[in-house]
Amino acid sequence: MYRTLITPEQLQDLQAQGQQVMVFDCSFDLMQPSAGAQQFEQAHIPGAVYANLNTDLSAHKEGAGSHGSSTAGGADRPSSGGRHPLPNRERFALWLSSVGLSNTIQAVAYDRQGCNYCGRLWWMLKWAGHEAVAVLDGGLQGWQAAGGQLAHGSAAVHVQSSFKLGPSLARSVSVEEVEQGLQGAQQTVVDARVPARFRGEVEPLDPVAGRIPGALNRPFAQNLGPDGRFKPAEQLRLEFEQLLGTRDPAGVVHQCGSGVSALPNLLAMEIAGLGGSGLFAGSWSEWCSDARRPVAKG
Repeated sequence: MYRTLITPEQLQDLQAQGQQVMVFDCSFDLMQPSAGAQQFEQAHIPGAVYANLNTDLSAHKEGAGSHGSSTAGGADRPSSGGRHPLPNRERFALWLSSVGLSNTIQAVAYDRQGCNYCGRLWWMLKWAGHEAVAVLDGGLQGWQAAGGQLAHGSAAVHVQSSFKLGPSLARSVSVEEVEQGLQGAQQTVVDARVPARFRGEVEPLDPVAGRIPGALNRPFAQNLGPDGRFKPAEQLRLEFEQLLGTRDPAGVVHQCGSGVSALPNLLAMEIAGLGGSGLFAGSWSEWCSDARRPVAKG
């Protein structure tokens, strides 16, 4: 079972052995939402399923104004706020079943944007109780460099399955919990956005510029080496320990703009053996939606 990363060579070995494995292409572009699907049609790993950030890995826009647990009267209510609200777990399980993922299959997620988007599916599967999910180290580029074949056109047809939700293996943190955590010393917010957005100098996507007070900055691209693969576990551990200082890694809450690019940081901490951190899925887009919440700049 692969739980964090899988190399292209390891994936090729699983496929050659006839092991049950399902590959998901999560390529996307926030500025051009249709680009990811077009990239998938141009080239993808044979047999891969396309996972669209907007339609498959986020709640439908209608009903995205409120969030909370699924109830009989609000079965489609999202599980978070923000620009990319999490769908509720039941709806996510229905989508997983529709593309053919079952609880016994090893899932592998990749993109071609430096792990900017595939971490979302990795985390969401953990959140759904699926332990056997890993990110393809190096993405599509790493697959090609390892001699992996490519397919073109639409996704392969997969037989409907019945994915069963299990106890969550991921920690989701609400905006209320983050706000309450500002009053104590146990919580450390780590912001994955680029420094200019973190400092509030620019804000291309959300209506307010700035950051959550007290947050630390680690742009998600810092987790990768020049080859596009994650840095060695020892190096990641050293870098996060330098960032956190005496702060408890288990108290870390990851955020970004909308709960997507924060996940390479969370994954990197898992790789480094610093597990237990949580995700603020609504992230800055949810935080800044209420003018009563404090904003820091500079």
